[in-house]
Amino acid sequence: MTDPDETAPLRDLPGAAHATTLVERMGIEILEASAERVVATMPVEGNTQPYGLLHGGASCVLAETIGSVGSALHAGPGRIAVGIEISATHHRSATSGLVTGVATRLHGGRTVATYDIAITDEQGRRVCTSRLTCMLRDAS
Repeated sequence: MTDPDETAPLRDLPGAAHATTLVERMGIEILEASAERVVATMPVEGNTQPYGLLHGGASCVLAETIGSVGSALHAGPGRIAVGIEISATHHRSATSGLVTGVATRLHGGRTVATYDIAITDEQGRRVCTSRLTCMLRDAS
């Protein structure tokens, strides 16, 4: 179970009443969150495909989660971020431990934000590289 303070950046986003459901199920823990950079960890255990490897979809969930948090923080109060495109390249497998995702803002405009997300294993080896683009709009 994650500490409620660790998911506060998600709860505090506009329109995020149920935003932590999948995040909690996947075991994602936000360690750092700003509009420029978001860092989170996710356990491999419980997020694997039938061969015991980290599921590529789980990597995408981690990437979209942290890129969306950064986008929403960039958008600011009264605005929301909606993912419109994600891509992922899976470089190597992970079979245990934690993976760490770091989302770095590449572009932050008034209507679009794009983040580069690097996911690494506990040895610092790149597991996945992802890019997320979010549309930014008024919350109404």
